[in-house]
Amino acid sequence: MNHQFNFILQNSTFIFLITMNMFSCEGLTKDKNHSSEEMKDSIPEKIEVNIPVQKERLYQDVDFLTSLEPARNYENLESLEKAIHYIQEEFEKLDFETELQEYQAMGNTYKNVIATYNPKKGARLVIGAHYDVCDDQPGADDNASAVAGLLETARLLAELKPDLDYQIDFVAYSLEEPPFFGTKEMGSAVHAKSLKEQNIDLKAMICLEMIGYYSDEPDSQEYPLPMMSAQYPSIGNFIAVIGNTDGTELTEHMKNHMLQVGDIPVESINAPEYLTGIDFSDHRNYWALGYPVIMINNTAFYRNPNYHEPTDTIETLDFDRMVEVVRGVYWAVVSF
Repeated sequence: MNHQFNFILQNSTFIFLITMNMFSCEGLTKDKNHSSEEMKDSIPEKIEVNIPVQKERLYQDVDFLTSLEPARNYENLESLEKAIHYIQEEFEKLDFETELQEYQAMGNTYKNVIATYNPKKGARLVIGAHYDVCDDQPGADDNASAVAGLLETARLLAELKPDLDYQIDFVAYSLEEPPFFGTKEMGSAVHAKSLKEQNIDLKAMICLEMIGYYSDEPDSQEYPLPMMSAQYPSIGNFIAVIGNTDGTELTEHMKNHMLQVGDIPVESINAPEYLTGIDFSDHRNYWALGYPVIMINNTAFYRNPNYHEPTDTIETLDFDRMVEVVRGVYWAVVSF
């Protein structure tokens, strides 16, 4: 994930209206150290579904990616190739149709890894996560955690074989991080453009971005606008579903299905794209082309002090909570 949210709006009344009317939340309390659990007004009824997420596989994925030396940034092509090979090999173990989408940037070749479940079956759903890192750091939360979630969701589909009437593409992107963020050389920009050029009927794009870091400490959660702390938890123990103002139905779908089967609080927000930060990941490139998109995220630097630091290591991640996020994502993905 790239940069920090920097909400700069000129009119305080406008800020208030956006915050109160466009941000969806599950409850309202002014208790300073409220948690997401305490803010629930209504939660979808829990259901029993066999979704055998394996924590050991998530750990294995993160361990491999974070152990690559030098770091898997845009300058270290050999490390990127090792990451690509690992991801591609994991997809191929599932007998998914797998391809590399190659493109040029700064005189080098970079690659997206694409794997398909239910090929040529109706409309399409895209689930994506970037595998590169910013600068020289291991990138456990940002974004090995999400790549692990991407791979594990694919494994669950291969194992459970749900009968769906739509195709699902799993895409691992290159070049989400600086200096390519916001440019046409982002791997997700290349992929989104290719869908548009093919007139693909895209049901939704689900962006997985930083799903591994959580905290139960008081005041461990911050927000870009102070007034948001009255609506959202001050304890960083939840996962967030983030969409734009046109995507409330998609946000609700993801949130409700994740709550049905996952043992983790889920918060949601729908805000305009022009609020700086709402589009700070790969989903931005699909939004720009008019596709329905949401991001699954732990709020990044508003919670995780290791963001874009050498301390973003595997030891800082909560794999039990990652299991619950993946369980919920899988259920939402197969329920469109």
